[in-house]
Amino acid sequence: MVLAALAPFLAKPFNIDDPLFIWTAQQIHAHPADPYGFKVNWYGTAEPMWWVTQNPPLASYYLALAAGVLGWSEFALHCAFLLPAVAAILGTHRLARRLCQSPMLAALATLFTPVFLVSGTTVMCDVMMLAFWVWAAAFWLEGLAENRSGKLYAAGGLIALAALTKYFGACLIPLLAASSVMGKCRFRQWAVPLLIPLAALCAYQWVTRALYGHALLSEATDYAKYAKGFFGISGIASGLSALTFTGGGLAVVTFFAPRLWRMRALAWFAGGTVLLTAANILGGSLAKKHGALQTLSQMSVEFQIILWAIGGLGVLALALADVWDRRDARSWLLVLWVWGTFLFAAFFNWTVNGRSLLPMAPAVGILLARRLEQNILTVRKTCPRGAAICLAAGAVLALLVTQADFCLATAVRRSAQQACAKFGREPGALWYQGHWGFQFYMDAMGALPLDIKHSALKPGDTLIVPENNTSLFPVNSEAATLRETIAVSGPRWLTTWSTPAGAGFFAAAEGPLPFAFGHVPPEIVSVYALKSPASDSAQNPK
Repeated sequence: MVLAALAPFLAKPFNIDDPLFIWTAQQIHAHPADPYGFKVNWYGTAEPMWWVTQNPPLASYYLALAAGVLGWSEFALHCAFLLPAVAAILGTHRLARRLCQSPMLAALATLFTPVFLVSGTTVMCDVMMLAFWVWAAAFWLEGLAENRSGKLYAAGGLIALAALTKYFGACLIPLLAASSVMGKCRFRQWAVPLLIPLAALCAYQWVTRALYGHALLSEATDYAKYAKGFFGISGIASGLSALTFTGGGLAVVTFFAPRLWRMRALAWFAGGTVLLTAANILGGSLAKKHGALQTLSQMSVEFQIILWAIGGLGVLALALADVWDRRDARSWLLVLWVWGTFLFAAFFNWTVNGRSLLPMAPAVGILLARRLEQNILTVRKTCPRGAAICLAAGAVLALLVTQADFCLATAVRRSAQQACAKFGREPGALWYQGHWGFQFYMDAMGALPLDIKHSALKPGDTLIVPENNTSLFPVNSEAATLRETIAVSGPRWLTTWSTPAGAGFFAAAEGPLPFAFGHVPPEIVSVYALKSPASDSAQNPK
């Protein structure tokens, strides 16, 4: 099922943060012991990679190994990342066998979520971290139940790998420790295995400080604090965004809602969400703040916010209801897993995004199965055909969102290709602004990234500026002439990334919805002819 779901997207162009992992993998090929020993222009000027990236390097080491065997093409690297995706779902199934009676339902409910499928079509670290996470949790519970220290030590090693793939993996240490305490397990049985990931993180801190003069785990924490202040989103707005992204990213739970809850509970969820959304509207519309009024009505965006925020409340309520009804160590494991991920994404991460909510997907799938089993025991909603319909509806939505993200990445690549094909052979240098996948393909075709601190622009040069991108600086109209605007059609009525449409799957600061229905503008690239240096570095980037 994993292969069937992801195979159609194996040729997806690289986009968003994919280039950071690929460039690090290429560096590893040349200098295996120095993964971040190079500079990259990611925020408008060349800076050390260890400062730009906020992830440890294990995923890039895997990329480097895979590329050495399969090559560096999109198809080859996406094929390599099928392995972590399959491992994540198989691990979810194995973990669910200890926590519910319907492990297949739990695994499929995890697979057919937008957060999993969209993340599974990238070459970033998220799904790989999740694979280590769920297998660590599975081995941990098996080791405690069977009194097998070997499985506990294996879990400790997997936690270390998860943390060295993405820093959030370190959250397994307090999560599994708390679960063990609540399960009244002997301290000596579980404490020593948890020293393995702690030792690995300490070693990583020491090595990165020796290599780069900075301990990179601490740097990532400082970056999150800086970014939250830079975007200036209030706690209430961030909490609502996290609810919306939780409900949309794990939309399968919303489709199951009539089978999970009584009508009274659904009414409470709806009423609470409407009040929270109304408070944001009275304080200044969340949709309007993100610019969604340009092509989509404010009412439509806010309706989608309310719909998915209700779903987000349903996800959080699932965890609370489970621990209230069962009150055992396994329930506490699941509630801490879900709520811990939510609170981190809402209030501690640099911004709310779909990738930061991915770790809760397996726990939510298991909770969904447990809730349905409990309803069957209480002689409520026992029709299996209804559950299959709900799962199928969630799968259709998840696949449509993934297809929209695929179309977006394709449009970004085509916009870069068309700009370079038309203007790359003209006299003068070809410069560009913008990053992510656009930067990757512009670099591949020989264009030069504009450095706003050390500009080398000359009269007669050409500057390419994409509209739907980040770290963009205004072009001085007195120093440059707009020659042409290139528009490339991408997704038409559903997208994961468009500020005018209100979608910001990869950063809620750019859109209040993980994905948005409605009119989606094309990918637009502006082409400027330079008369003199055209970037005003005194302005703030987009």
